Amino acid sequence: MQKLAREYEGVIGGSFIAKSGDDCLNSFLLVFPSGEYFRHDKDIPTMWENCYYIGGQDDGVLKTPTGPVGVAVCWELIRSQTARRMQNRVDLIVGGSCWWDVRLPADAKYEADRARLHNFLKIAPSRLARMAGAPVIHASHAGDFEGLIPGDESRKYRSRYLGETQIVDGTGRVLSHMTYDDGEGIAFADLELGRVPPTEPIPETFWIEPLPSNASKAWETLASFGQNYYSTVLKPTLVKEPSIRNSKPAAY
Repeated sequence: MQKLAREYEGVIGGSFIAKSGDDCLNSFLLVFPSGEYFRHDKDIPTMWENCYYIGGQDDGVLKTPTGPVGVAVCWELIRSQTARRMQNRVDLIVGGSCWWDVRLPADAKYEADRARLHNFLKIAPSRLARMAGAPVIHASHAGDFEGLIPGDESRKYRSRYLGETQIVDGTGRVLSHMTYDDGEGIAFADLELGRVPPTEPIPETFWIEPLPSNASKAWETLASFGQNYYSTVLKPTLVKEPSIRNSKPAAY
């Protein structure tokens, strides 16, 4: 990321799982052409992500050379606490998602829930922009994938990443948009950075909008499954491994 930022004289953001101290975190880095970078650790792992990392403790507001930048990774986009952390505090929100669909081909009884979850993602950048009072740049994976069912690894999990890459101004207006059907690509827009008055209230609820019942159930059961896996299987392998995150950010 440092190499690309220097080569193209741009600012690059992205997340990956990395060891920090004795644990793994889903760390988003915003990297500048100088080589300097700033980090946010996703606050709560989503469902089976609990197998591989723990939640971070920072507020997601990065103090960068260009001003304060908020970070929202994946389902942080649809949690009220994310908007509260950033409201009237940031000039821009950046982030990305690997937001997946249900197992495909989907049973007909899940079609309504599928539509709701997809719509959550579609409107999430605009709603966060209106609640926080700042523009949002959201990069989202699009494409098909195949994995295994957590807890029943003999069964395949075939699904897709939903896309919905968007650039949104501080009022929630979508300036650029790419979907699953667009496939790989790059979204462009002229975007004015800076805070604006929030135009949508932040709900008092945990989720900005209630999850469908099957997603809510999966959130709870897979979180418990994943936390047990992390503590009993993954964590013991980390103790003797060197951490790549103990050093301070490099400035080139």
